[in-house]
Amino acid sequence: MCGIVAYIGAKEAYPIVVKGLKRLEYRGYDSAGVALLNKDQINLYKKQGKVSNLEEFAEEKDKSGHIGIGHTRWATHGEPNDVNAHPHLSGDGQIALIHNGIIENYESLKTELESRGHVFKSETDTEVLVHLIEEIQKNQSLSLPEAVRVTLTYVVGAYAIVVMDKNNPRQLIAARKSSPLVIGIGKEGDYYLASDATPIVEYTKNVVYMDDEEIAILDLDSGMKLVDIANKEKTPYIQELELHLEELEKGGYEHFMLKEIHEQPRSIQDCFRGRLNAKEGWVQLGGIKDHIEKIGKAKRIIFVACGTSWHAALVGEYLFEDLARIPVEVEYASEFRYRNPIINEDDIVIAISQSGETADTLAALDIAKKKGATTLGICNVVGSSISRVTDAGSYTHAGPEIGVASTKAFTAQVTVLTLMALYIAKERATMSESAFRTILTELEQIPSKVSTVLEQNSLIEHISDVYQNANNALYLGRGSSFPVALEGALKLKEISYIHAEGYPAAEMKHGPIALIDEEMPVFVIATKGTSYEKVVSNIQEVKARKGKIIAIVTEGDTQVKAMADHVIEIPDTDENLVPLLATIPLQLLSYHVAVMRGCNVDQPRNLAKSVTVE
Repeated sequence: MCGIVAYIGAKEAYPIVVKGLKRLEYRGYDSAGVALLNKDQINLYKKQGKVSNLEEFAEEKDKSGHIGIGHTRWATHGEPNDVNAHPHLSGDGQIALIHNGIIENYESLKTELESRGHVFKSETDTEVLVHLIEEIQKNQSLSLPEAVRVTLTYVVGAYAIVVMDKNNPRQLIAARKSSPLVIGIGKEGDYYLASDATPIVEYTKNVVYMDDEEIAILDLDSGMKLVDIANKEKTPYIQELELHLEELEKGGYEHFMLKEIHEQPRSIQDCFRGRLNAKEGWVQLGGIKDHIEKIGKAKRIIFVACGTSWHAALVGEYLFEDLARIPVEVEYASEFRYRNPIINEDDIVIAISQSGETADTLAALDIAKKKGATTLGICNVVGSSISRVTDAGSYTHAGPEIGVASTKAFTAQVTVLTLMALYIAKERATMSESAFRTILTELEQIPSKVSTVLEQNSLIEHISDVYQNANNALYLGRGSSFPVALEGALKLKEISYIHAEGYPAAEMKHGPIALIDEEMPVFVIATKGTSYEKVVSNIQEVKARKGKIIAIVTEGDTQVKAMADHVIEIPDTDENLVPLLATIPLQLLSYHVAVMRGCNVDQPRNLAKSVTVE
């Protein structure tokens, strides 16, 4: 969950590395550091806190050098402070290393190294790794690339590392296992490395996404060489980035989160562009086309996901069962991987992840593959691990999402799940042609309807002002709106730090109703549909206990409007598509409350965007 940036070439490294760290700060912001190699000297600067703290600390220091490595940290081993910040040095100060991931056997390695005279300054597993490289290099008289390769044969865990050696001023070594690492190939024979492509796109479009247990030797004299951990040479697969620099800027918005909320009409449109035609009555997902017959015959579909992606999977459960009539189970990937799940060869396991790098979800996929299930992926990042290890899948095409609290990724995932459910329903003939075309027509109209909801920003800001000082909040919904309630509660607690819970509306009376009083705001998704009257009854139960009702209703509603303290209207749409509209006001509400409370919206405390550790 840390961010890695490195550069080797003719340019000054520090400005490139620091700018890259700022682009990757969404991956972690507990501390930051750089190591710069200038002639025969490694200058190391590290500071607790954000990259801006590092810049201030290094302002008057020597930052020259054409080779540099940088890191922004989300703490796992050792508290966030200057000492535990990366990069870390070997005992002799010859080698500097940055690392994303967790070395699971670091304690036994550390004990062995201490017995050989090594002294450690930090509490991190990373410092153990760089000391082990030093020990192996000296004892076996190996070159740096070979010492790194041999070291990694002793390591248990996940890693993306970049290694700099004072004695090799024209060379960087990189390696990865279960943690992403991208190599950018510059036009001037220089190289860029990063945890994802966002720091690289400004300089080159040509990239290599490293595979598990690959080691890259980047040499300014001999070029790039890839080998695996068994020392077998690999042929680099060079891809062209589709990412654009303007997608990484705020574009006039105060925060990335607000920008990304307002991008949803376009991101949803991009998600289904070329994949459906309501007029002609077809849905096509090229990524799963070759597997559609097997998917259509599946006896069970299992979704594995974490966080917001798990909420999208819950919406998918309603869609798949209602439209395609296939039994669905939704699993927390973090729980699924640690029990002995029953998986059959005719099961379909679908992994959902914005980054495509979520460690728990990748581990769940590994279990599914070993048991012979067909695996599909839904993710946003081209070239990510999930897209490479699954049998097939679909990209969401949402574009980069920088804000740590996911917004447009959620609606993009729900859009892909809707397309997938319709595609399978067509294959299984579980819908009438008229019902099929009706939903297609409604789905095509969703982007413009999202724009209509966004026009109510001022009203939502006013409601946010009323409840900005709440200590607790309850979110209620029925059917596919229940996951929307969960997602709304998650957004509020993620960025405003207000305790919030999402519940199926019918479950309120089985416990949470005890919390309701005149101080409790209750957010209810009360759009028209099969459960409308039941939700009205739940609202009455809240009002009887003096709770404050903020209701999301279908445009023109009068019944709930007469009961609620505040009402946010959304355009009428098919019941299956309500989550795509109802989630927008809740995103805006969380955003405005967080801003009013003085919270860091884009970088909430203790969180990181891409969860690449367990």
